[in-house]
Amino acid sequence: MNYLFCVAWLMTYAETLDYLYSQLPMFQRIGAAGYKPGLQTTEKLAAAMGNPERLVRCVHVAGTNGKGSSSNLLAAVLQAAGYKTGLYTSPHLKEFTERIKVNGQDLTPDYLVQWVARWQPLFAELQPSFFEMCVALAFSYFAEEKVDVAIIEVGLGGRLDSTNIIRPLVSLITNISYDHQNLLGDTLPQIAAEKAGIIKPGVPVIISQTQPEVQAVFEQKAAAEGARLLYADQHYRTELVRMPAPDEDSQQLLFTVDGHPLLDEVTLGLVGDYQRLNLPGVLATLDELRQQGFVLPEEAVREGLRDVRRLTGFRGRWTILGLRPLVVCDTGHNEAGIRFVVQQLARLSQRHLHFVLGVVNDKDVTKMLALLPKSATYYFCQASIPRALPATELAEQAAAAGLRGRVYGPVPEAVAAARAAAAPDEVVFIGGSTFVVAEIENL
Repeated sequence: MNYLFCVAWLMTYAETLDYLYSQLPMFQRIGAAGYKPGLQTTEKLAAAMGNPERLVRCVHVAGTNGKGSSSNLLAAVLQAAGYKTGLYTSPHLKEFTERIKVNGQDLTPDYLVQWVARWQPLFAELQPSFFEMCVALAFSYFAEEKVDVAIIEVGLGGRLDSTNIIRPLVSLITNISYDHQNLLGDTLPQIAAEKAGIIKPGVPVIISQTQPEVQAVFEQKAAAEGARLLYADQHYRTELVRMPAPDEDSQQLLFTVDGHPLLDEVTLGLVGDYQRLNLPGVLATLDELRQQGFVLPEEAVREGLRDVRRLTGFRGRWTILGLRPLVVCDTGHNEAGIRFVVQQLARLSQRHLHFVLGVVNDKDVTKMLALLPKSATYYFCQASIPRALPATELAEQAAAAGLRGRVYGPVPEAVAAARAAAAPDEVVFIGGSTFVVAEIENL
């Protein structure tokens, strides 16, 4: 079938989004029912479109936690170095077009409308999922924009993820933690095996964080594929120069490679403690790109790390929303992510904590709740997606874990109540789910 044709009628942007969401409801809204594993449909889509993914040099990024931050940091440095850089991430916080960016600028709604209209007959034939269409859209856009390089974040897992049709310049795997066990496996080695599925024959792979319980998985897969493997944290070190104040939105770091100074007192425009676990993988990936011919001077690295929010529009990771009271949000949403959030909140323990909390219904809520401080006041809410755990159920489970608070339902209502109740010298934290953070006004 010839899919190059003229479209006599175009849907509006809103109608186009409705069409995309209705094909196979997206995983982020409904969970496992929206997950369609396997690469066959994505490969057929890409082939019908002329395999645009083969026209784009890529870096592939997988992991349980840290892959979004690492992807944005890599893109920011490449942009600062003058490369036209594509960035594909998911899910979006506010607007669908955030998923696909070129030099920090979102995909244009007009392109989306025309692209969907052009390929509707193909979609009718192949019946792709929402995510499969998103991946095909990203590569089409990056190829047409003639980007120099694209950072591609895995959606879920790796081995069967739609993004895994690429042969990247380098693969980066950030961290392995418990998440999506119903789809990826119940043990860390099982989850790691799914993430390791992005390791390609002869393509170097960087592991951000050495985790003894999954090392064998990565080493066996890399050996089978003839892929050079590097544990970044065994060579690159990040050391905090000084502890940032609670209201600071950056931190000062010292980088070393095998004990030798690399970058002295670099400003990182992301404050979360967990970012220091991501940075070795980012630095090692940049070094690998240098070895492949990319020119990435120190000035570009400094600018990219410092100005990542401005360069890529990154938000939602330990983001300070207000002072007096201090209001912070973070998208950490699994056991490991919540543990880091709680550790950072503990440094503010001299002030009373008001915690706006909502989660999705396919997480192990019991383990998450066990980590949360019992001294805080909780404002239980639910995001406006089918996947959200009802706030009343969350409150019941929280009470069983010794956490006390009130049910507010909608996220904006809970946030407003917490802000109103907090004294100027207290703290309001908003989190538990990416989708709770997405509903914060003026984020």
